[in-house]
Amino acid sequence: MEEQIAQNCEQSLSVSKRHSLRALSSIRSLINNPNTSNSTLSSLLETLTRSLQLTDSDSLTRHHELTLLAGLSLRHPHFSPLISNSLRSNSLLFSSYSPRLAAAAALAVISDHTVDDRFFVSLCFASSVSVRLWLLRNAERFNVRPHLLFTVCLGLTKDPYPYVREAALNGLVCLLKHVVFEDVDLIQGCCCRAVELLRDHEDCVRCAAVRVVSEWGKMLIACIDEKNRIDCSDVVFIQLCSMIRDMRMEVRVEAFNALGKVGMISEIVLLQTLSKKVLGATKEKKFHSLGAAECFEISASAAAGTFVHGFEDEFYEVRKSACSSLGSLVILSEKFAGEALNLLVDMLNDDSVTVRLQALETMHIMVTCEHLNLEDKHMHMFLGTLVDNSELVRCAARKILKLVKTPKLEFFRLFIDGLLENLKIYPQDEADVFSVLFFIGRSHGNFAACIIKEVCQEIEPDSDDKLGFDNARVAAFLVLAISVPLSCEQNVRSIPPQIFSYAVTLLGRISYALSDVMNQHSLMAYLSLCSRLSNFSEANFKGEDTPLHEAKSDDPNCTTEVSIGADIHMQKSSDEASKSRSWIHGKLKETATSRCQLEEEDEIWKALNIVLAKVRNVWSLVQSGFSKEALRILRACKEEVLTFKAESRGFDGALLFSLQYFKVLKLLTKGWEQFVPAKNIHHYEQGELEFLLGKLDRSLRELRCRFLGLSKEEELHVLELMLVSCLLRLSKFEICFYYTTMRNLSSTISHLEFLHQQGSTEPSNFVTAVKKSLFEINISHTSYRPSLFNQLLNSFSLSQLVFHGRLEHVHAELGVPDNSSENPVIFVSGLPVSIPFEITLYNISSVNRLWLRMTMSDETTQFVFLDSNLLGGCKDAKKFTYVAPFYRTPKASFTLRVCIGMECLFEDIHSVKGNGGPKRALAYLCNEKEVYFSRVSRG
Repeated sequence: MEEQIAQNCEQSLSVSKRHSLRALSSIRSLINNPNTSNSTLSSLLETLTRSLQLTDSDSLTRHHELTLLAGLSLRHPHFSPLISNSLRSNSLLFSSYSPRLAAAAALAVISDHTVDDRFFVSLCFASSVSVRLWLLRNAERFNVRPHLLFTVCLGLTKDPYPYVREAALNGLVCLLKHVVFEDVDLIQGCCCRAVELLRDHEDCVRCAAVRVVSEWGKMLIACIDEKNRIDCSDVVFIQLCSMIRDMRMEVRVEAFNALGKVGMISEIVLLQTLSKKVLGATKEKKFHSLGAAECFEISASAAAGTFVHGFEDEFYEVRKSACSSLGSLVILSEKFAGEALNLLVDMLNDDSVTVRLQALETMHIMVTCEHLNLEDKHMHMFLGTLVDNSELVRCAARKILKLVKTPKLEFFRLFIDGLLENLKIYPQDEADVFSVLFFIGRSHGNFAACIIKEVCQEIEPDSDDKLGFDNARVAAFLVLAISVPLSCEQNVRSIPPQIFSYAVTLLGRISYALSDVMNQHSLMAYLSLCSRLSNFSEANFKGEDTPLHEAKSDDPNCTTEVSIGADIHMQKSSDEASKSRSWIHGKLKETATSRCQLEEEDEIWKALNIVLAKVRNVWSLVQSGFSKEALRILRACKEEVLTFKAESRGFDGALLFSLQYFKVLKLLTKGWEQFVPAKNIHHYEQGELEFLLGKLDRSLRELRCRFLGLSKEEELHVLELMLVSCLLRLSKFEICFYYTTMRNLSSTISHLEFLHQQGSTEPSNFVTAVKKSLFEINISHTSYRPSLFNQLLNSFSLSQLVFHGRLEHVHAELGVPDNSSENPVIFVSGLPVSIPFEITLYNISSVNRLWLRMTMSDETTQFVFLDSNLLGGCKDAKKFTYVAPFYRTPKASFTLRVCIGMECLFEDIHSVKGNGGPKRALAYLCNEKEVYFSRVSRG
């Protein structure tokens, strides 16, 4: 059938224009059909080549023919050399044909991946604009030497056509992702050309020029002498500041985005950006401009009012970008942060929710680095966000309040009033409001005690002995009151003892709000202890009062003081009083120890998140090809986390997750270096690379399966890494397993979409790009192109992983009692043998599907299903004995390697060959255990 269609097409191409177009449509269908035979495709290639020589040079038919040749080359790469040779011999690219024809011909030619440097350069300087543009946008597909590509891109920044200049500038930015330039003169020349193009007439060119000044400027700062580094950084910063008054919104957004990436800027230049009036210190401060060969000076006053203009911009995109950029700069100077806050609070009243959110995010960065200094003039605008009509804005404001510390009682009152107003207008925010009240009460014990003393009558029963605990306001005051004993301040005994008893009646609501601090059982014990300790009035104290913050834990490593109670001197006349005193002292020690552990864990959380922030910064080294340096830092981070593990108690889940995460990044780094052009890297053979990516897949599977309590953010982070693993496979033809990997990629994208919809969050640019490409592949049925997946990898950037709560580690212990090489299990060849296993499972539920995997030395494997009825619910630890049969007994003594695996329920069913075993891939919960067997002959 297809041969007949091909013959009809060949005849129709020479009849008429109408018949030719119909024939070309049929040819396209045959090319796109994956079942078309090679003989038919060869016939079509001859037909199209012959027709090219017969049709008019500028006809529409010739354009369609060239496009079909390009499609044939892309879908069936083994025809590429023939197509390339045919088109090169016709010299189509260098004739006076229309740009559209030349572009189509170029596309067909360069589908052949053997394009060398010389031919690439000749194409770049051909007469066709479309050819130059296409080549610049797809330069990464070819193995062109980086310095040659730099020369071509820099030269084409002077092209008369704006889109070519834009593509050339973007090419210069992309080069920095793969190559490190160390020649200062070369970098300065590139920056000089980019600064010149900041004044280009075309918007797209100016946007691209801003990106080049930013990225190459950072490279220049890194390469220049240390004594001139600050001045160089100031020049780059001021040069970018000059673009925030550009007429186009897109350019202004790009300029503000770039300002936040500069890194280190002198304080006087930063302060100048907050004032339109030129400061005295900046009038005389001059720098050599990047934009001229001669010594042209640029003044620091050029940065005047940069952020003022940004916050006053009519487009919300610019205002948001200005807030984001400010967040990166407030870390550099406390004085600058204080002045910037005066402008930033005005953004809290912006019409756009995204701007208000970004402004609050910047304030959160300020309070995290202890640069947030709230004053009277800021309070109205800031506290107004607590009653904003956007739930996200209110939540962001409360996150800041959790961390704020104020020395003024008046400010503390305003915080409490603002939270109560939030609770009154939006009762659905109760849990988060209670949590914030607890945190700020713990941070300001004396102030909280003062507030409780004033509202004590409001909490007490009314004249009819009715309690008003249904009132959210009263409940809020109770939460504030119970936080006071955890403060390290002195004035805590003014909390009436009955307050803690009242709080017990709201145990469910309060424990739900404080779930990230303590569970319901711990809260009940805490309230009971506080109410009993407070039942002794001051008349029962003898001698000088000793504040309870001097009561310490028995733990010799614990130096944290606990603010609960006092050293009570009981009257010795009563045995009951003496017993009470002993009981209280015992409880004091228990509470002190508990409090000590809580503060220890807080410190470990902070330290752990700081380590994870370092890991995020390591990724830029990986992308630049400095894999050895990246691996060295990862090893240091791992060693640091291991010190936490030695010091912590009950904290294993998060620490083990971190260690597994470092292992994933180590494997990812080793795999990534195969796709990044860099010097002195180890190139793996096909088998080695496949083994490496296999280990990466298994490690990611364990990261996702073996830890309970992952937040949505943590799970999204792991899923993005799984996307990267799939793309790494698809980028290498030899190991891609195309259909299996594409199915995994599609499944991971679907899960990401679901989580983003659940959390009402926006996906990252990387996820969006992968999703878009996957959709295009499914629609167009494009053939396998490794270069496409390589480009997607370049859009990945590692976000920071932040822990949000406790994690439980799913693992198992496996043993065979009294078994060793000297005391093997006896078996008869050909008959099944029973193996008694002692198994302990941790954090396993009856939902999980567990398997025993038993492997002989010849890799013969047998799986035995562990019945979920044996597991008995989801206790923390379940220990039992299980006798498993092994059927494939050989004719000689042997050793069996046994381990326990758990099916990954998120995997597609039948993702592995079952053969009576698991239907999905397994995550292994313990190390392999060797079991020894000795054969005995039959009677």
